[in-house]
Amino acid sequence: MTFQEFLNGAFSPVNTVLSVLLVLSVIYWIFTILTGLDIDVGIHSDLDPGADAPDGHFHAPDHDPSAWMHFLKFLNLDIVPVTYFMTLSLLITWLESFYLNYFVPMPVWMGVLAIFPLLVAGILLTRLILKPLNPFFREINHKGERAHDFLGREGRLKSGIQDNKIGMMEVFIGSDPMTLMVKSKDGIKLEHGTRVMIVDEEPEKRIYYVQKSMWS
Repeated sequence: MTFQEFLNGAFSPVNTVLSVLLVLSVIYWIFTILTGLDIDVGIHSDLDPGADAPDGHFHAPDHDPSAWMHFLKFLNLDIVPVTYFMTLSLLITWLESFYLNYFVPMPVWMGVLAIFPLLVAGILLTRLILKPLNPFFREINHKGERAHDFLGREGRLKSGIQDNKIGMMEVFIGSDPMTLMVKSKDGIKLEHGTRVMIVDEEPEKRIYYVQKSMWS
């Protein structure tokens, strides 16, 4: 394969979007390495199907309001930094699409449709590749620091919770926001935006139990 053939394949109508995203990812990591700044990608989802959330918030199906949380846990995104996962998934998907279209010429529309199953395969392969690193990611946060003790800390819910439903809470360590997976301590309904306190935890599952803050 010549360099010109590589460029033609990388920026073909099928692969152009993936290639641009991959270039942006490389720029992001170069920027992070040179500046030491980590643009943390938080997962902020409103999972309360009964609440009116702003556009861009995800609503889980009514029959399983925590489906999105289960999906994130399946991908180990409660442990692995999202930026790591997204970058590796994108790289794998790009490689799959590039070589598939190089060795198996196909119409543009068929190549575009093929990206979706390739993306799913890339995400699952990324999960397998990063799984051995889970113990390492458990011990550090996204910026390479030792994990914090969150018991007694306060923050605001990013999704409504009640009973055994898992939601998200945002806490600040200094000026740095962190997103945690939480449950209601006594199963009491707590609305999106409620100020809560962490009172217990499940270290192995990385889930924290919260109750309404007395200062809310």
